[in-house]
Formats: sequence, structure tokens, C-alpha cells
Amino acid sequence: MRVVIAPQSFKGSVSGPEAARAIQEGVLRVFPEAETDLVPVADGGDGTLDALVEATSGQTFSSQVSGPLRQPVRARWGVMGDGKTAVIEMAQASGLALLAYKDRNPRHTTTYGTGQLIKRALDRGYRRIIVGMGGSATNDGGVGMAWALGARFYDAKGRSLPPGGTALSRLATIDVEGLHPALKRTEIIAASDVENPLCGPEGASAVYGPQKGAGARTVRSLDKALQRYADLIRKSLGIDVADRPGAGAAGGLGAGLMAFCGGEVQSGIDIVCEVLDFDARLRGADLVITGEGRLDASTVYNKAPVGVARRAAPLGIPVIALAGSLGRGFEAVYDHGISAAMCIVDRPLSMRVSVARTSEMLASAAERAMRLLTISPAGL
Repeated sequence: MRVVIAPQSFKGSVSGPEAARAIQEGVLRVFPEAETDLVPVADGGDGTLDALVEATSGQTFSSQVSGPLRQPVRARWGVMGDGKTAVIEMAQASGLALLAYKDRNPRHTTTYGTGQLIKRALDRGYRRIIVGMGGSATNDGGVGMAWALGARFYDAKGRSLPPGGTALSRLATIDVEGLHPALKRTEIIAASDVENPLCGPEGASAVYGPQKGAGARTVRSLDKALQRYADLIRKSLGIDVADRPGAGAAGGLGAGLMAFCGGEVQSGIDIVCEVLDFDARLRGADLVITGEGRLDASTVYNKAPVGVARRAAPLGIPVIALAGSLGRGFEAVYDHGISAAMCIVDRPLSMRVSVARTSEMLASAAERAMRLLTISPAGL
């Protein structure tokens, strides 16, 4: 038996490589002679940096930048093995995990630190930059990022806007004269697992604002502010970002990268799979095991497990997904190439204990899945 093991990280607990090794342990408990190929993946969120840099024998760096509330943070970024492509995870500089729960506030959080990382890469001469878009704490449309790269944003009285999404409701003037000159010669790729537009009921504020600390009233005000922002981008720059798929990714950072950096939003899982030569590694496999922290209805929108299953399906390879939890509508994954989904939690546990036991539970869940494969239909 040949098993391809391709989970992404379980956010806040284990990395993609750690998850893959734990699943491998469970497989080998039942099939000790099995051939296992560990291929940790990512979809633009947590783990994208490591997946792309480690797979290509690249380098990682660390830079001090401004966090989502302008606090100093150390952010990792890297360069792939080609020596030409920089990889940035926006969550390293502007991510929700950098804030205590009580400090989540998309009215004021900023992508400025992400822009600082992009500037570091530009200043070092990298002319292809992949920006992983998952895990943001922000809803500023990428204005902070653009500010760090030289753009300026003013209200009707000519005053500079303060950081955050709320300030965009007062935006009157966009000045791009000072944008970093290297942007014109650089390919910017926004690696995303979502295709949300910037505004409206499926936009950045409505869909992702609540998890970043926005109540219903704040969601409405942030959405109006982003609509004003989109209108001004269209009038000032001649670029329509409001309804473009992926513009709402990372609190509108997708729109900012499109408008100020000439960026293009692409599927994060497809980018990672191409770099990993994933299709070639599937050849001859009897089974694929993937996984992430939570499977739910949103998983079908190009998140890692479904991206993996989509590539296995044409080869007729069954796919098992292991998840920390199975949320509302998770059954939709069965229509997207996943043969079976299993929750790894084996008893009632607190979140703290679950996180501490993730590797152990992954190994145990993989073992249970493999034992089901030993049942002969003739014996049923």
C-alpha cells in the first residue's frame, strides 16, 4: 500500500510537517510495510511560508515590523530555492494570532507590517513575491500595506488617515506618486483560499469581520467604508476592485494588492501543489490522507483538503480527511472528492487539552481509519 499524507497545519497546535508525521505513525501501526509519502500542504494561510520555502530548499529570514495594532513584532518571511521568489505570510505581520482576544478590533488594525515585509523583499531585489493571505486581523483594504510602500491617503481636509478600516469612511484623496518604483517591475501573487468580493453580503466585512472582533453595527460601517474606498480607487486609479474575486481576502488586502501593486489573486493550494509537484507524487498512490483544524461548509471553497482531493479524484484515489472538528455543512466535502471525513477528538476535551494532544489524536485517528480498511467486505 502506498499512502500520500498531505495535511495542512492545525492552527495553534501542530505544523503541517508535524501533522504529517503523526498521521504516518498511525498508518504504520496498522500497515507497517506501507510506503508513505509525506507532503504537507497549505492554502495561503498558516504554513504557506514553510511549505514553499522548505520544499524548494530556500531560506527564511526574520524582520521586525509593525503588528496589527502597530506593536513591534518579529515576522518570518523567506525566499524559495530559485533565489528569485520571496514568500510572505501576511499573518506573520498582521495576523489575528498576534492579538489577545480582547484586542481584536478591525476598526483600527492595519496591514502596515505586511507592507513593510513586501518593501524588504523589494529592497533586496526580489521581483516575484507570493503573499499568503490567511489569518488576518485586519479590515483596512490593504491601505496600511500600501502606505508602507509609499502611497498616501487623505481626508477632505488634507489630513492623513489614521490606521484601520473605520478611517476609510473619511477617505477623499489617494496619492500613489510615492509608490515603491520596483513595484512596476515585480510580479505580486496573492495566494488565497477564498474568492470573496470586497463589499456586500459576501464581502470582507460581512463574512470575516465578526471573527476579528466586529459586531453587527461595526460590520455595516466597515462595509460602507470599503465601498467608499473601492469607489475612490475606481475614480482615481481607473481600477475596479469591488467585485473582483478575492478582493475581500484578508480584510480587503486582496483589493489593495490589485490596486497598488498590480497583484493577482490565485488559489493558494494550487500554487503550493504546483511547487510540490503534487500531481506527480500522487501517481501510484492507493490512498490520500489530508486534514486541517476544522472541516465545514467553507472547506469546499478551495481550502487545502478539497484542493488535495480535487487532484486525487481524476486518478481514482480515495481521500480521507482528518479534522479537529466537523462544523456545520461539512458534508459538502463529499461532493468535492473527499471519501470520508473523521473528527480526531476521541472524548470530551477542553480546547487547551485538545491543542496539546493534537499529534496524539491525529495518530490515533489515522490508526482507526486504517483499521477500517482491514475489514473485508466478505466478512460483513
